[in-house]
Amino acid sequence: MVNQVEITLNECRRGYHLITREIEAHLPELPKNGIINLCIQHTSAALSMNENADPSVRRDFESFINKLIPENDPVYTHVLEGSDDMPAHLKSSLLGASLTIPIMDRRLKLGTWQGIYLCEFRNHGGNRRIVATIIS
Repeated sequence: MVNQVEITLNECRRGYHLITREIEAHLPELPKNGIINLCIQHTSAALSMNENADPSVRRDFESFINKLIPENDPVYTHVLEGSDDMPAHLKSSLLGASLTIPIMDRRLKLGTWQGIYLCEFRNHGGNRRIVATIIS
C-alpha cells in the first residue's frame, strides 16, 4: 500500500536544520514495516541525513559548502535572482532532493545519531514543501 502526505515547513534561516521531529509529527501512523521517501519540492534547498546531537556539525556543513560553492563567482550566468540563488541550485544538486528511510515497528529506522536535515541554501527561501511517500 502507498500513502502520501504533503508537509509544509515554515521558513528557516539559511543553514542546516534538524527537522526529524517535525517530519514525524506530520506523518500518519506508519506501517509495521516499509520505507518512506521524503522529496523536497524545491531547487534551492536539499534534504540530508547526518549527526543529530552536536549542532556544530550543522555549522561546519554550512561553512564547508559555502567555501566549496561561493556566492558571486564570476563563472555564474544565472544571476538575476540574487547572489545566493545559483550557489543554492548547485548545493541542492550535490546534496539531493530526496531521502529514503526504512520503517521498522511503525517508526523511522534511523541510526542512533542520525537525524533528517533541511538544508536551506537561500537567505530568504520561504516555506518549503516535502512530499512523504510511505510504502508498506
